[in-house]
Amino acid sequence: MPLSALLVLASITDKLATWATNVVGDLGLAGIFVLMTLESMCIPIPSEPTMLFAGFNVDKGTYSLFAVVTVAVAANVLGSCIAYAIGYYGRIEALERHHWLHVKQSHLDWADRWFEKYGSWAVFFSRMLPIIRTFISLPAGAARMPFGRFLLFTVLGCIPWILGLTLIGKSVGSNWEDWKGYLHYVDYAVLALIIIGAVYLFVRWRRGRGGPAADVPAA
Repeated sequence: MPLSALLVLASITDKLATWATNVVGDLGLAGIFVLMTLESMCIPIPSEPTMLFAGFNVDKGTYSLFAVVTVAVAANVLGSCIAYAIGYYGRIEALERHHWLHVKQSHLDWADRWFEKYGSWAVFFSRMLPIIRTFISLPAGAARMPFGRFLLFTVLGCIPWILGLTLIGKSVGSNWEDWKGYLHYVDYAVLALIIIGAVYLFVRWRRGRGGPAADVPAA
């Protein structure tokens, strides 16, 4: 089942990658801004083809490296702030109206404690990881991570990822499409690890509820 999910994702992301490069080709810097904003709003638009193609355009002299990186970082920060706000203001909505989500106050309390302890570094390093970087802002907002700290570590985490992809696109020139394919394998590997981790945690949870230990009465 995980393999089937990865194959489906591969076909979807390839189409999204083609669409993203067409947007950048048609709209230029404005296209980069729109795509990178959406990518940080928990909309899984892959940033690799966007920034690799942008780097290719830097190599051709269409845009400057500074302009591309500045626009992309600003877009990522804007999208991240929107996702943060959705998590921040939506937690009460999730509790009071959408009980089918099974979001309990204890879940939010756990998220608050986790982000209080690890939140800054989690946001920083997650911004440099495929797939995870797209969704990290939502739980940060739900955990009520201080906005100033969230903003600082989001900016610091975005710069290496965006600059690195742009420089790769610039250095490989017309071969940027080959690199796009290579980096997709990294995305799929990360997704596979997420799926395996989720299955492992689910199995542990089921065993904890239905195993022999669950039938032993409390002292």
